Amino acid sequence: MADIKDYKFWFVTGSQFLYGPEVLTQVEEDSKKLINKLNESGKLPYPIEFKTVGVTAENITKTMMEANYDDSVAGIITWAHTFSPAKNWIRGTQLLNKPLMHLATQMLNTIPYDTIDFDYMNLNQSAHGDREYAFINARLRLNNKIIFGHWADDDIQTQIGKWMDVAVAYNESFKIKIVTFADKMRNVAVTDGDKIEAQIKLGWTVDYWGVGDLVAYVNAVNDDDIDQLYEDLQEKYDFIEGKNTPEKFEHNVKYQLREYIALKKFMTDKGYSGFTTNFEDLVGLEQLPGLAVQLLMADGYGFAGEGDWKTAALTRLLKIVSHNQATAFMEDYTLDLRKGHEAILGSHMLEVDPTIASDKPRIEVHPLDIGGKEDPARLVFTGRPGDAVDVTLADFGDEFKLISYEVTGNKPESETPFLPVAKQLWTPKSGLKAGAEGWLTVGGGHHTTLSFAVDTEQLTDLAKLFDLTFVDIK
Repeated sequence: MADIKDYKFWFVTGSQFLYGPEVLTQVEEDSKKLINKLNESGKLPYPIEFKTVGVTAENITKTMMEANYDDSVAGIITWAHTFSPAKNWIRGTQLLNKPLMHLATQMLNTIPYDTIDFDYMNLNQSAHGDREYAFINARLRLNNKIIFGHWADDDIQTQIGKWMDVAVAYNESFKIKIVTFADKMRNVAVTDGDKIEAQIKLGWTVDYWGVGDLVAYVNAVNDDDIDQLYEDLQEKYDFIEGKNTPEKFEHNVKYQLREYIALKKFMTDKGYSGFTTNFEDLVGLEQLPGLAVQLLMADGYGFAGEGDWKTAALTRLLKIVSHNQATAFMEDYTLDLRKGHEAILGSHMLEVDPTIASDKPRIEVHPLDIGGKEDPARLVFTGRPGDAVDVTLADFGDEFKLISYEVTGNKPESETPFLPVAKQLWTPKSGLKAGAEGWLTVGGGHHTTLSFAVDTEQLTDLAKLFDLTFVDIK
């Protein structure tokens, strides 16, 4: 996936000098054993490194400050192996600007009734050490993550891994740069927003570039590069000429590849990780980018149509969380309101991400009755069944709201021979009526990010990290 660096997480174990040097030695040994087992589990997307046993305010604060300035560190994982006086953690925690996860666990998963003594009690005080430590985080009004359970259990390891993905996405969010070619679609409200507040709150940079700047890149693409890509894609997708002449089909597909190469080079040259287009401003382009956009989303770039930079950035963010698996820009298109069939059919003219495809996508060329340009090539495919979340970000002037509901994805009941687009069917788990009414009531937009790889717990964690209002529609 596009330019995600290697990250790691530091592990800091809380203790104190009261129990003597032998206990501190054992605390460190236990911590390293725990970390090694977690790293060997195969469930963590990023490695954990033991950093230190936190026993004084000075060494805890120094560790937190070092984490802030080490770009390879995505976050801190803490554990209170023994009782750890919480006042020692105040300054370091206040200074920490990386995600923090409190692993409330214990070295053993049982109580050794036959052998338990005061030495064991002194060493294994997580049950009350965690409460001392958690109190100060609550007192500091932290948006930290707490995971409770035995560290060796599969579900706990999976939960740690999911949080790691969120923490990395949080760090990467401050690197998200979206280029908008032309402004947003005229007279539309929900796609508008405060770019400065988005940069302050979420780290997103949003820049305008004229379509002419892109056209210069399009015109500079080497024909040999287009020909090679055209040949490569024939092994990955089915090419369907349909009613087009062979010459028209090849030309229109290759023009999309020209746009793809140009867009990718433009964003690489200028450091962008997502983009928007607008069918109201295509001066100098032969086609509205369709296949070009789909190939870039498959590469991991964020995108949304009609100048909707918020959804483009949100899609990029959730692609980071999901490792670019089954996460797509989407739009509510039309409804099935029949009893027993209630569903939303989602699509977006051309630009639906093939990471959600359940079948082999086909490259086709068809007219598009919007934008006033040549017939664009696009990938046509059917979406997938499964559990998913549908998410949007709305700007209410005084705050951003992250709005979501859980959905059940399905394949459309029938083919759409006169609508040659990629499409996905879904129904809110609360039911179409309750879900739609909830969405409409809170002001959720028509552009969303649909993900089969991100879940509500991760969205909740993201909202906490960014201090966003999260509306989970039930």
